[in-house]
Amino acid sequence: MKLSLKLMTILVASLALASSCKSKKSTSVKIGKKSTATGIAYNKKGGFQIDKSFKGQQTGPNLVFVEGGRFTMGALEEDVINSRDNLERTVSVQSFYMDETEIGNVHYLEYLNSVMKDSSQEFYESALPDTLVWKDELAFNDSYVEQYLRYPGFRMYPVVGVTWVQASDYCTWRTAAVNNDIAMKSQKKKKGKKGAESRTSPAFSAGQRLPIESGKVLPAYRLPTEAEWEYAAKAMIGTQYEDENQTNQRIYPWDGPNMRASVGKKKGSMLANFKRGRGDYAGIAGKSNDGAIITTEVYTYPANDFGLYQMAGNVNEWVYDLYRPLSYEDFNDLNPIRRNDYLDNAKNYDRKNNNSLVDNKSRVYKGGSWADVAYWLAPGTRRFIDQDSSTSTIGFRCAMIRAGSNK
Repeated sequence: MKLSLKLMTILVASLALASSCKSKKSTSVKIGKKSTATGIAYNKKGGFQIDKSFKGQQTGPNLVFVEGGRFTMGALEEDVINSRDNLERTVSVQSFYMDETEIGNVHYLEYLNSVMKDSSQEFYESALPDTLVWKDELAFNDSYVEQYLRYPGFRMYPVVGVTWVQASDYCTWRTAAVNNDIAMKSQKKKKGKKGAESRTSPAFSAGQRLPIESGKVLPAYRLPTEAEWEYAAKAMIGTQYEDENQTNQRIYPWDGPNMRASVGKKKGSMLANFKRGRGDYAGIAGKSNDGAIITTEVYTYPANDFGLYQMAGNVNEWVYDLYRPLSYEDFNDLNPIRRNDYLDNAKNYDRKNNNSLVDNKSRVYKGGSWADVAYWLAPGTRRFIDQDSSTSTIGFRCAMIRAGSNK
């Protein structure tokens, strides 16, 4: 008995020592009291200052963490239009964040309200969505022209009629708005005061924010790259059950080739908002489990395995990439993107003589919409349009880098 107690004491002491040794190893979150390179203590007067309150990157509003990894990028559906512009290849994507929903009308109106107060009339007008995208001489869509953007009943419907440029400008504004709010809350907490801080404070001056070193500043909101968008939409994490083995590929953001839930309480229910056939946008009244003639609210359908809603259907979504039909041949296999015409110059396309639609303003959009057939809902399909164009079928969501840990 005495021997076993002695062994137990030694074991506990050993574990405590091991734990103590482990805790002394510096990490980005637990940096320690002094530099492991020089031995000099941090935060001495006049010395190198480190904010030890950093606990890792905080998750910004509406964002969902998407753990990066390897996946097979490309179209799995039969190439019925013979575009051959997204052939399969293996790439890896870093961890990042993505909006769990498409940006809604209420979110965009919030942006317009801020722009109206702080920007010129010219920029405000340039930021307005084109509500005439709903207008059709042979369809009675007049009510959407007047009501869709601003009527409260459409608040959580995805904003449409925005160009790629307008979506990018929204991302820039959102970055500043979120970080400014974080800075104000940080100042309140630091000073222990109630009420809003003065906007004349240096931390809130135009174009300024808390220093990056504080760890409180979020990286920029931006449009996702095509690779990020496709990776997030497929959500292959849901097909992995043991080690690094995946049991199946995915044509859509869910398992199987069907557009209806095949199991569970909602078996038979539609999994996305799309055009089911010629003239059929929603099914039959009373039993319409599509639930939408045009767009629908951004949380309507089940989220995929990353927790992202409506990565298929409802509206197509802008991505960052410039369109080139042979990008799959040129892409880097780590964090691929085409941001300009490097290796595939615009002069190679005869846009001037209308023999091509491709130029340096051609931007990719993905995901399928309320007006598209199921083929376009597959994440691997891709289309393009001019970055200054807008339609009633294209919206967007934002993404953000995961700075630091991959998990």
